[in-house]
Amino acid sequence: MSFPTCVAGAFADELIRTARKIATPGKGILAADESSGTIASRFKSINIEATFENTRNYRELLFGTKGLNEYISGAILYDETLTKQKVADGSRPLCGLLLDQGIVVGIKVDNGPKPLPGSNGESACTGLDGLGDRCKKYYELGARFGKWRAPYAIDLAKGKPSELLIKEQAWGLARYAAICQANGICPIVEPEVMIDGDHDIETSARVSERVYSEVMKACHECGVLFEGILFKPNMITSGQAAKVQAGSLEIASYTIRTLQRTLPASVPGVTFLSGGQTEEEATLNLDAINRLVNKNPKSIPWQLSFSYGRALQATCITTWAGKEENVEVARAVLLDRARRNSEAQLGKYEGGGNIGSNVSLFEKDYIY
Repeated sequence: MSFPTCVAGAFADELIRTARKIATPGKGILAADESSGTIASRFKSINIEATFENTRNYRELLFGTKGLNEYISGAILYDETLTKQKVADGSRPLCGLLLDQGIVVGIKVDNGPKPLPGSNGESACTGLDGLGDRCKKYYELGARFGKWRAPYAIDLAKGKPSELLIKEQAWGLARYAAICQANGICPIVEPEVMIDGDHDIETSARVSERVYSEVMKACHECGVLFEGILFKPNMITSGQAAKVQAGSLEIASYTIRTLQRTLPASVPGVTFLSGGQTEEEATLNLDAINRLVNKNPKSIPWQLSFSYGRALQATCITTWAGKEENVEVARAVLLDRARRNSEAQLGKYEGGGNIGSNVSLFEKDYIY
């Protein structure tokens, strides 16, 4: 019998330090890794073009927010941001604004989903080709963690997600994690069971358990160091079109139960994605999860935090609207939302979201 060899090698201690730093209590991740197409759709909503200059200006707004490090421990960037974009005066890379605040720089490394032959019309995440070389380059540029999103749609009548997709994406996530760790990049393992559909919360839980358990099994088989990863799953919610919507307490209970049944205790942290929830919903549900944790902290070995994109940026970007005179006001909005999620990570959020925080962020078949 042969056993999997740990792929982390000489990077093991560094990977563990990175994961633990990102999983600092009271802090979470700013996901600013929107692709060119996604940022274009965001900008279209505020009537500006997604030019290189406009995207640079917006990302400089985000990363240059003073005090962001009080609530944000890591930020996920897009390739263009890390490799090409500099601050407005051209003096240094944009990522330097994050590093100055001690925020760990991350990078989206997947190439998005592509049709999976033999499946039920499903798509699987791609990007393993050349990943090792990309990770080496990203490490040299200052990145210390990576992100790879594997989406799964629920439609039981059509057999979704299929076993083929579940196994294919589990293996892809595990190989991605192994390649990252071999090159000093702490991988965020992100299986997203999407909220599209009219299924109930129990169905979401059953599918998520099946998906997560297969992912963890594949990570073990690929020699992934569990102490040097972070897990970024969906919260367990009702389908977006379900007639009966679960409340925050039920979401918290199902979410914690699902993690307890599937995730090794050695993983330092869970950084939930918002998955189309409104800004305020994402914060309230995170708070409910951590309030349950606080009632019995010894039963939960992980830090349970956030890795939000839309749920941190939605009001910020509409406040900015592409205008220089709105930059500082937009930064204040971002900082306020980050603070609220920091409080939720500690189970101490009192509610009362800012204007616009209850606007729906759901996008059908979301790809970014």
